[in-house]
Amino acid sequence: MPPRTEQLSVFPAFFRVEGRTAAVFGNGDEAFAKVRLLLNTQVRIIAHADRPEADYHAFLIANRIETVREAFAPEQVEGAVLVFAATGEAEQDRRIVEAARAAKIPANAVDQPEYCDFYTPALVNRAPVAVAIGTEGAGPVLAQMIRAQIDQLLSPSLGRLAALATSYRKTVEHLVPRGVSRRIFWRRFFSGPVADAVANGNLPQARRSANGLLRSLDRVEGHVWLVGAGPGAEDLLTLRAQRVMMEADVIVYDALVPQAIVDMGRRDAERLSVGKRKGCHSKSQEEINDLLVDLGRQGKRVVRLKSGDPLVYGRAGEEMAALRAAGISYEIVPGITSAFAAAADFELPLTLRGIASSLVFTTGHDLTGDVLPDWASLAVSGATIAVYMGRTVAASVAERLMQAGIPAETTVAVIENASRADRRLLHGTLRDLPDLQHRDELTGPVMVIIGDAVAGANFELSEPLVRERIRFDELARS
Repeated sequence: MPPRTEQLSVFPAFFRVEGRTAAVFGNGDEAFAKVRLLLNTQVRIIAHADRPEADYHAFLIANRIETVREAFAPEQVEGAVLVFAATGEAEQDRRIVEAARAAKIPANAVDQPEYCDFYTPALVNRAPVAVAIGTEGAGPVLAQMIRAQIDQLLSPSLGRLAALATSYRKTVEHLVPRGVSRRIFWRRFFSGPVADAVANGNLPQARRSANGLLRSLDRVEGHVWLVGAGPGAEDLLTLRAQRVMMEADVIVYDALVPQAIVDMGRRDAERLSVGKRKGCHSKSQEEINDLLVDLGRQGKRVVRLKSGDPLVYGRAGEEMAALRAAGISYEIVPGITSAFAAAADFELPLTLRGIASSLVFTTGHDLTGDVLPDWASLAVSGATIAVYMGRTVAASVAERLMQAGIPAETTVAVIENASRADRRLLHGTLRDLPDLQHRDELTGPVMVIIGDAVAGANFELSEPLVRERIRFDELARS
């Protein structure tokens, strides 16, 4: 199997065809389908069909499509901007493509990818908006399934809204400054009262709303979103997080956020790494606070991208306080915290009826002081404990919890890189936990989950936490 690549073998593009000619060769269903697709555009269609089937013939007549009732000859491709070979006969289609290529005209042969200079997409038409779905010839059925999903997402009035936007383009370029102000105008145009009025068929009201928008954009206020990037897997990012990342002028991100998620932001957004990882503190928290305030005062739309959830060990409280004090508006976009992703990887119930009804989130450093935290009594009574950032203090965590009265045999689950393709799962008991601090190969973020409910996890994909036990088991089997 060839290695997977993110690079396409084709370059998606839209041809300008208004007032130009497309030639379609064939008599049956294949040619019929190409003509129907081309009718979504303003191209002039010439159907080369010497013996068209009855329904296709009737369609050509009803739509007043120019038809050439002659057998194929190479000169028939001359003057076309696109050529479609859809005769249903492989040899004939190849001759048509070769004639087109000799005349330097892009050609498409039905069901013969090696004779296609371009592929015809599945099309969602909201003229002047178009969404074209291509699969590089891998599966027309797949393309049609995707087309159906996108068709449901896009409002039927989207084309009318886009046409109205076109009529305002020059006015906006003249009155609204380039950059943040202009992006905000168009964002409000396409998602607010203007769009609502177009959807209701009230074009005069839509124009009044658009004119009101033009008068209201005197000064753009900055805004900050504190966004949870989730545990690392791109498809666990929320739809809201994706939306605001596409609106951002600046993305400020931590070291634990994968580059693939950072790259999901708007292409021309400025990207600022602020570290915030052990051994990678490129900026202090105070400096980050000042940066967010400064960007907000500049009128920037800022996404502060944090691993997991911003309200769980993300220092969001300090950033919110700084933004409030500076009068910068902000909002929280929750993310999936690492404890939930780790439990999902292990198929581990964090709460279990009759066994564990409480859940504690903590960091390993909370269990290294002289005084046990107040929640330690909950752990003794059966609560599940999710320990963030606990690898380097694992021995101290285990010792303190056993001193508090938690049995040494309590089950422990350890997850590195929760939710990601390179995740690693380990299992053992509280007594085994100190071995974790010697696992130098665990370089990614580590989550430790402790409690009686952990015994209900699926350990088939995990390995024992204590290496010596592996060797002992191998000796016993021998």
